[in-house]
Amino acid sequence: MKRRHILKGAALSLALAAGPALAQEDSYTIGVAIPSATHGFMGGLNYHAQASIARLEETYPQIEFVLTTAGDAGKMVNDIEDMVATRGIDALVVLPFESEPLTSPVQAVKEQGIWVTVVDRGLAVEGIEDLYVAGDNTGFGRVAGEYFAETLGEGDNIVVLRGIPTTLDNERVEAFEAAIEGSGINVLDMQHGNWNRDDAFNVMQDFLSKYDDIDAVWAADDDMAIGVLEAIAQAGREDDMWVVGGAGMKEIIARIMEGDPQIPVNVTYPPAQIATAIELTALGLVSATPVSGRFIIGSQRITPENAEQFYFPDSPF
Repeated sequence: MKRRHILKGAALSLALAAGPALAQEDSYTIGVAIPSATHGFMGGLNYHAQASIARLEETYPQIEFVLTTAGDAGKMVNDIEDMVATRGIDALVVLPFESEPLTSPVQAVKEQGIWVTVVDRGLAVEGIEDLYVAGDNTGFGRVAGEYFAETLGEGDNIVVLRGIPTTLDNERVEAFEAAIEGSGINVLDMQHGNWNRDDAFNVMQDFLSKYDDIDAVWAADDDMAIGVLEAIAQAGREDDMWVVGGAGMKEIIARIMEGDPQIPVNVTYPPAQIATAIELTALGLVSATPVSGRFIIGSQRITPENAEQFYFPDSPF
């Protein structure tokens, strides 16, 4: 049976505390539970999870990884329970399929003394995880809103496509609205596209039929932006408006690199955040490096000038 050595009494630095274990152990197992690649962002996240695991297996031969993907919350719960029961994991990295159904199972893992890293979608109860890694949702909305405020003028009209109704989406939209406040920009309409290109296509078709004068669209996600762009193209209104999505889909980044006026900028919300979470968890296991707390990856504006550094042609996203 493995002996766990927890780093105790470490000074809190930059809101970080002790890692899950010290390096006295001979071997470790990290379980990674993530959603299946059901859409673009999750495809990219799966790509970066696999790439980081392959890289870390070479760097840390004493660490074994167990990666599972789930198409629903029930399977993810089963995957995690199996990791604990049959693989004896020392740490769990989980991006919850849904917050509520995963909260109790992940809390049960934590209560067994296993390190827990939660990624992106928080649990329904705060404070269960040792480490939380996510993109900056407030920054995501703010950076997009600042571009709209800088580029559009008094009386210009926009429409907004929101994601799935979640606290994450609320944070993004509230920050966007705060950034354009006082700009004179008119928000004609705001509907949920659910981070889904088909839903976004339908919502945008409705917007186009209702509004003759739209200057720009905040799609708030690149999967939705693809659906929006298709609806605009079918309506023959490509010259009427531009679109800002988010998260850095390679198809969108390529068009920004080419200077496509219909997609002037993008905002980062990197699926590679899963790699950050896995790497920090591994580092905490093999060293006394402090890795607990909150690790928020700031959102940046992607422009034709810097787009190349955000372009990952081998990624599915």
